[in-house]
Amino acid sequence: GAPGRGAAAKPQKLSHDEFLRVHQQSARAAEEQTGIPATFMVAQAAHESGWGKHEIRNTDGTSSFNLFGIKAGSSWKGKTAQVTTTEFINGHPQKVVAKFRAYASYEESFRDYARLMKDNPRYANVVSAGNTAEGFAKGLQRAGYATDPAYAEKLTRVINTSLRLQRATARTQENMA
Repeated sequence: GAPGRGAAAKPQKLSHDEFLRVHQQSARAAEEQTGIPATFMVAQAAHESGWGKHEIRNTDGTSSFNLFGIKAGSSWKGKTAQVTTTEFINGHPQKVVAKFRAYASYEESFRDYARLMKDNPRYANVVSAGNTAEGFAKGLQRAGYATDPAYAEKLTRVINTSLRLQRATARTQENMA
């Protein structure tokens, strides 16, 4: 099972390979719901959480399990974690306090992300155009997923890194067989 299922989970101290492996099953389930490649989603989770090292924390220090940095808008009825984050406002980075969704597990985070991508009309073009790393990342940025003007470029780099790591792992496993 994935580490950190309990409410008192500590930040993950995983290598990049381990992060991809731990979250691959949840990402595959989300891929079935959305059509977005699992690799793209797990890479976005890696980007948003600093490969699990900079997760959004609850006030008691436990994980919110929010791997995607999804904010809690007025329609969100679940638990929240309030943290200081950097938002780009009129092109300038500013520290703001924002509420983010909190989940009971990483799997729940992936399920909610899949619902957001699938059911929110704002992201309809992301799902349909997300067949390349760059297309997916640019689609998210155009839809307003993040305020960072370099978000698409940064996310594309993480997706490409994830793809390289997965190919290297597959080659290693083939050589061992």
